[in-house]
Amino acid sequence: MATSKLDERRLMSDEEFTLVEQTRYPVLGKLEDSALADLTRRLRERRDRARDIARRQRREVRGKGRQTTTFEKQDAGNRQKARVLAEALTRINSERTHRKAEELRAKARRAYAMRQEAETPARPDSGRTPRKGMRKNASDRRDRIVNPMGAGRVSQAGKRAQAARDNA
Repeated sequence: MATSKLDERRLMSDEEFTLVEQTRYPVLGKLEDSALADLTRRLRERRDRARDIARRQRREVRGKGRQTTTFEKQDAGNRQKARVLAEALTRINSERTHRKAEELRAKARRAYAMRQEAETPARPDSGRTPRKGMRKNASDRRDRIVNPMGAGRVSQAGKRAQAARDNA
């Protein structure tokens, strides 16, 4: 489920919010590949940190940490922050996939154009061949022994015979 910008603003610091804002269109489409890689790296660091803090707080609430916590069954929004950062990373990953697909399409178009421009190699005529024309290939199917229309009759007779033996 998407998170509203107001909730994102409430959950994150100003620096984190500006990072997340860069993952929205049209800003995301205008970023260069190096800037996109840098943004991805920084968002992953923030997401991992928020996720780790939330995990540690959950452990402390259960009493499994080094010390008991002062949190009242809450993780102070770190789980939600990690989710918002993960959503931003999803947007970045889809943009990277889109760019990669576009690059592959451009390469395919270029390769096709090069192939169209290339000269076709001159191949010599095969000349006369010793064959006399098309011949029928032998079929490797079995010959039918029973008329296909009688197949149901035969199997039904087998069923009846077995039933008679079973009941006798």
